[in-house]
Amino acid sequence: MIETLKKLFNRDLNMLKFEIESYQNETNLWKIESNISNSAGNLCLHLIGNLNTYIGAQFGKTGYIRNRALEFSLKDIPKTELLSKIEATRIAVNNALNGISEEDLNTEYPLLVFENKTSTEFMFIHLTTHLAYHLGQINYHRRLLDTKI
Repeated sequence: MIETLKKLFNRDLNMLKFEIESYQNETNLWKIESNISNSAGNLCLHLIGNLNTYIGAQFGKTGYIRNRALEFSLKDIPKTELLSKIEATRIAVNNALNGISEEDLNTEYPLLVFENKTSTEFMFIHLTTHLAYHLGQINYHRRLLDTKI
């Protein structure tokens, strides 16, 4: 299961880098329009914060401190900085997962994130689907709003 999780996180974090790199107009990363309330840049920051909090800090002992409000309020972070943060997140996730055993997946996740306690395995699977969900939103955002240069 750990190898599968690593493959999924690496695949989708590399795809996140691809999506952010693919914006032709960097300012469009931060664009919102009509009923689209989150920009691709803010969704990217949210994913970085989420994975660094729930995997990097908890299991990699990175010392990451999350400021969730900033994930949605910061604007105009350069594309190169976003890409660097994605890569650093990918490394932190891999390092953390390298230190986890299959038995660890069956233990209770150390933080109460939802209404009820969950296993570490459940939390990690949730994090893969959360990443994929927002990755799809970023892809759609790019194809919808980056065409207007």
